[in-house]
Amino acid sequence: MEEIIRVFIYIHAFFGGLGLISGIGSIVVKKGSIPHKRFGKLFSIGMLVSSLISIPIACLPNHQNIFLLLIGLFTIYLVISGNKALTFKSKAKTAATVTDKITSGSMFFFSVVMILLGAYYLFKGSTSAFLLFLFFGGFGFLLSIKDFIFYKNLSTKRNLWLTNHVGKIVGAFIASVTAFLVAGLSLNNLIAWMLPTILGTIYIVYWKRKLKVKTS
Repeated sequence: MEEIIRVFIYIHAFFGGLGLISGIGSIVVKKGSIPHKRFGKLFSIGMLVSSLISIPIACLPNHQNIFLLLIGLFTIYLVISGNKALTFKSKAKTAATVTDKITSGSMFFFSVVMILLGAYYLFKGSTSAFLLFLFFGGFGFLLSIKDFIFYKNLSTKRNLWLTNHVGKIVGAFIASVTAFLVAGLSLNNLIAWMLPTILGTIYIVYWKRKLKVKTS
């Protein structure tokens, strides 16, 4: 059994590495260019496959990790939602689809689970686990709420499709960097878990302001 799990871990690591490298390429090249789109597709494939494999691994005996399980689900949400944000560019799309709402609703649910788990670990005296669950659960909660606000006000907020795309995809890239630091380099501490998100959020804010200037 362990041999099979090890094979899946190697596959998970390979696609995670693919996502990380192609994510860097997507950030470096010109936005909207053909290389950007190709890197973006490779990034999405790498992150989705890697995250999907991580979910059953995190549930197996001797590998159980509820936090990594929820982060895998969080990453899947970011990739799918980030790519689906591109569909709102067309005015032919007049409302969010059932898939859009299920994606955001699922993230809302798992974010609430994260926050509740954070409260549980705080009660148990584990401050570090509390901070991690609250940190990522809070991010997921806010993002999913913003999704539904966007869907409800699509006629007036359609021009936010690009900032939504950038924010979600960069968020997924942050997850790949975090996974590399924690799993690849075994830096399992609060700094490794939270620093990529802090730096990535600064980058997202920078791009959102830049896009706002271009569209104003």
